[in-house]
Amino acid sequence: QVQLVESGGGLVQPGESLRLSCAASGFTFSYHPMNWYRQAPGKERELVASISSSGRITNYADSVKGRFTISRDNTKNTVYLQMNSLKPEDTAVYYCKPQSTIIDGSLVYWGQGTQVTVSS
Repeated sequence: QVQLVESGGGLVQPGESLRLSCAASGFTFSYHPMNWYRQAPGKERELVASISSSGRITNYADSVKGRFTISRDNTKNTVYLQMNSLKPEDTAVYYCKPQSTIIDGSLVYWGQGTQVTVSS
């Protein structure tokens, strides 16, 4: 069963940085592209960043391009999101998820997420 555990969130001031981690288990991590999403209060969940299975290809939402960096360590089954120059509008719960919605015949569910709050 796929398990996703996000961590690293917190309360920071505008302009500061955070590094989120997502530990994955229950599937062959290195085979799967991974995504980071976020959901702000009262808003729909949005895709923030994605990374290919090898880590060589990354994509970002326009709102975070140049400030966020997604990376992965396939030896640790972990995907990261380095967030720099944080803004109040980055405040949200952040989630990671494989690009595939079904892995080994089972639905992939969302983890608990990690809260990021950017406020002065």
